[in-house]
Amino acid sequence: FSGVLSEEVLRALLELQERLAATTTWAPASGREVTLKDICYAPLNPAEPGLGDCCVNSVTQYFQNNGTRLAMTATQTHGKETGTVDWRDHLIYCV
Repeated sequence: FSGVLSEEVLRALLELQERLAATTTWAPASGREVTLKDICYAPLNPAEPGLGDCCVNSVTQYFQNNGTRLAMTATQTHGKETGTVDWRDHLIYCV
């Protein structure tokens, strides 16, 4: 895996998503701060969405937008061969 599907790029995407999720701006018409949860698409909780309810369409969603899950590894045995699986294997399995 290289290019846009490298671990470094995925980590940068996670960082960018976190920064965007924390962004606020003043909305003069409503006289208050507006955040992502005020404007996001939250189909499972449209009445009172929190940041966790916002629908995020990103390759990082395969890891629940979580750097710890991206870093996870596991031991897998297939027949007589044992090896370590990581984020690449998880992504291939999901896609």
